[in-house]
Amino acid sequence: MPAKPTIARIWRGRTRREIADVYEPYLRAEGIPLLEKTALGVQLFREDGETETWFTTISYWASMDAMTAFTKGGPTKVHHLERDAEFLIELPERIEIHRILVDRQGLR
Repeated sequence: MPAKPTIARIWRGRTRREIADVYEPYLRAEGIPLLEKTALGVQLFREDGETETWFTTISYWASMDAMTAFTKGGPTKVHHLERDAEFLIELPERIEIHRILVDRQGLR
């Protein structure tokens, strides 16, 4: 039986709107595959504002231990991609860790 996610790890970063279309494929190519290799699942969200675009990545983990193994001991430590400083308005300083209390998919 596959492991069930109990932890969601949430990262948020924002870019200037005019470079969001360049950052998105970079994030998809460089950030998401790292999570796909080890997390139970990953989602990437984008919210375009007038002058800024927010990107949110949520990865799902079976346990804090599994997530800590991925982050090499620091589950709340931000692991910036090589070019994040070039794209992001500021480098995020924290990661949110949430326990999953309800997990229902396919809701109508």
